[in-house]
Amino acid sequence: MLFSEIYGSYFRVVAAILTEASAGGLTGSRMTELVREKAFAESALSIPAALQDGTWPLLDREMQTVLTFRPSMPLTTLEKRWLKALLLDRRIALFAPSAAGLEDVEPLYEPDAIVLFDQYTDGDPYEDAVYAACFQTVLQALREKRMLLLRFYDRAGVRRSSVCVPCRLEYSEKDDKFRLTSLWKRRLRTINLSRLCACQLLEPYDPSQLRLPKPRRRELVLLLRDERNGLERVLLHFSHFEKVTRRLDSRLYEIRLRYDPADETELLIRILSFGPALEVRSPPEFAALVRERICIQQKILPKQKQKIR
Repeated sequence: MLFSEIYGSYFRVVAAILTEASAGGLTGSRMTELVREKAFAESALSIPAALQDGTWPLLDREMQTVLTFRPSMPLTTLEKRWLKALLLDRRIALFAPSAAGLEDVEPLYEPDAIVLFDQYTDGDPYEDAVYAACFQTVLQALREKRMLLLRFYDRAGVRRSSVCVPCRLEYSEKDDKFRLTSLWKRRLRTINLSRLCACQLLEPYDPSQLRLPKPRRRELVLLLRDERNGLERVLLHFSHFEKVTRRLDSRLYEIRLRYDPADETELLIRILSFGPALEVRSPPEFAALVRERICIQQKILPKQKQKIR
């Protein structure tokens, strides 16, 4: 474990109980309520009992704390170093987090300590001033429920503009890109933030009056042969997709996965990474994409071998 267990949920809930006890008026029912809010369900059986019978000698019989001061949870040096390392991430910097109190702290690790081998190299330009300004404007619009005027370049490189209602901001780890899903003239559209050249905040909108169209979804049926922890790896890789997994026999599983058409390329690459352990059963159009990509790889592979020789 990276951090000490004293900062786990059990200690946080006990600190909350003692804080309320120091203010007076703590009851057994309130103690149970705090435990259910801040800890696991089964903790409601053990924590109140341990405090009331003296196993944990922190409360007296009148539900008053024996502590002189209210409990506090200061950050350890290790936690500060972890936070400082996170703040060095280029993506986190886009959210303009405060680094107050961490000025003299050495980061636990540098960003180049983590090497990603399955990610595209043409990610978003996070340090670019125009990109950062557009990102923060989009973020503000989402938080304040305001419309946006977007100026962007389309796929053909033509500069365009449009007024939209921002719905959500997404990040693709495979592409290393942020994208905005928004409502354009009663249609949901997605645009990569790297295509924005400017954006402007407009008037607020009423979320209760917003009627979002149902997003388009396609269904993909996969057949998995559970080899080398294949099931665990597949469920981890596709954890953000809506899916249903059904066991066919001891080592064979059927996975029905629903996805947005915009994610098709990323999904195709992920499926190919599992090799013959993962088979596409339907739709036939997606299976054709898999065969096409494999044929391309077969043509490229001999050329690569010749270069190596």
